[in-house]
Amino acid sequence: MGSGSWSTNVYDAAARYRAAAGTDAFAYSDHVRHSAPRHTWRAHQSLDPHGLTVRESRDSAEHPDSLAIAVLFDVTGSMGGVPRTLQTKLPDLFGLLLRKGYVRDPQILFGAVGDATCDRVPLQLGQFESDNRMDDDLGNILLEGGGGGQMTESYELALYAMARHTDIDCHTKRGRRGYLFLIGDEMPYGKVKAREVKAVLGETIRHDIPVQDILAELKRKYHVHYILPAGASYAGNPEVLTLWRRLLGQNVIELDDLDAVCETIALTVGLGEEAIDLATGLADLADVGSTAVDTVARALSGR
Repeated sequence: MGSGSWSTNVYDAAARYRAAAGTDAFAYSDHVRHSAPRHTWRAHQSLDPHGLTVRESRDSAEHPDSLAIAVLFDVTGSMGGVPRTLQTKLPDLFGLLLRKGYVRDPQILFGAVGDATCDRVPLQLGQFESDNRMDDDLGNILLEGGGGGQMTESYELALYAMARHTDIDCHTKRGRRGYLFLIGDEMPYGKVKAREVKAVLGETIRHDIPVQDILAELKRKYHVHYILPAGASYAGNPEVLTLWRRLLGQNVIELDDLDAVCETIALTVGLGEEAIDLATGLADLADVGSTAVDTVARALSGR
């Protein structure tokens, strides 16, 4: 995947069409939630991980220097607003990555995480895309809004899928890691459970895998970041933050305004690619008229 190019004009035209038709950007979720009993809910076919072989980020003549960027977000409880914010901010993300020259050929995958112990749809994974199909992937996500009521969700299952079911040319061809951003407010379970891998992905593994081990495997291919936004149920929770910092070190980002999530992702990638320093990135935000300068400065200072 990853052909084509992002167009803000196409994005704007689609938004105008939805407004005129009175439809929501997350029409699939609205349809499922309002027309079917919960026990029948399923992931959209384009995002269903059951039987997943591989999600690919590939070089091409059109995009010879692809860079894989995955954004996975919790859709349980108070986190359900995250994909809506991402959807409205996509032009800002691409504007910074492309127009400011942070990345030549970004390819972005969106996915969603729930709780495999109780949710109907605990994992959804799109494709790596370079064009407006990523907006379609976002729009096909089911905003289940469930969760188990503890401070844990099945983030580790998503990390397993990304570690073992993605193939990214930036790493395999050039030895450059991609970027994975996990947006949530809770902790992972302590291990990837074989029974959940079987139920959700249709795949058999011999043993459960400790979360530390699957993260070590994942980090060989991706720079892994965890973003904890303000307004979430466990924003600022020391137990959540301590665990993630033990797993990811300085790659834990506290964000005091969810509206700044795309700018934060873009600058984190720009910093990681050594395309900018923080001062330059903040100046770029000011140059494009972003209101997120102070929020991003607080989130990324000292990293």
